Amino acid sequence: MNEFLLPLISSPLFFYALIAGFLASFVGGVIGSYVVVKRISFISGSISHSIFAGIGIFLWLERVKGISWISPLEGAFLAGILSALIIGWIHLHYRQREDSVIAAVWSIGMALGILFVSQTPGYNVELTNYLVGNILWVTKQDLYFLLILDILVISLVVILHPRLLAICFDEEQATLQGIKVHRLYLLLLTLISITVVLLMQIVGIILVMTMLTIPATIANLYTKQLSRMMAISVALSCLFCLIGMVLSFYFDFPTGASIAMTAGTFYVFSLFTRRQEA
Repeated sequence: MNEFLLPLISSPLFFYALIAGFLASFVGGVIGSYVVVKRISFISGSISHSIFAGIGIFLWLERVKGISWISPLEGAFLAGILSALIIGWIHLHYRQREDSVIAAVWSIGMALGILFVSQTPGYNVELTNYLVGNILWVTKQDLYFLLILDILVISLVVILHPRLLAICFDEEQATLQGIKVHRLYLLLLTLISITVVLLMQIVGIILVMTMLTIPATIANLYTKQLSRMMAISVALSCLFCLIGMVLSFYFDFPTGASIAMTAGTFYVFSLFTRRQEA
């Protein structure tokens, strides 16, 4: 274990990676609990893949057109919010064709990103990092950005939690109570899109749904109280990040995939344990 702790202390990149994992895990555990309770994992998956359009466009603008003051992470942030609002609007107004349209948004977002990345010569490594994650790629500036998003998301959750709780469990009752259900639903999807950008730094776009849903799903096996579920989910997310980084260090595995596999293994073990208890 000392072999792992030494580079953690001496290497800024390694230390930044662990801090980024914890920052993303905190907000991921909280927002992921809403996703699991409201059962909108499919919508969240569409948002997570749509953000690749913003990454591809901003990467192309930065590297080909020379616009140095923008970054792919900002593109992911903007594309995530835009796709969340589009998907939310579709969900609220076109429920009969919701699945097909959401799948189309999913595909178009990925396709746009790939098209623009293909026109950006020499950056296939960056494409791989965005798709499957590379937490060791995080810089100090990224940490500041992640911290700001963390504070924004958690502040909104603290302020709006009772109303978000109401729309997660019973939208009709929430409407009768005078709660602006449609606005809160769109806000929840926007918070999910921000969380997806945070988690993308760890496991990449392809695996981001693992960290958004599995910790909360495991927590839901052991408690039905949402606040306790969030706390357990945050703790599990941090644990998965730590274990995944240790496995990556000792066995030279990709870090994002190691974290995702750790989460998946814990989930299978939890299901087996709960079945044995029943």
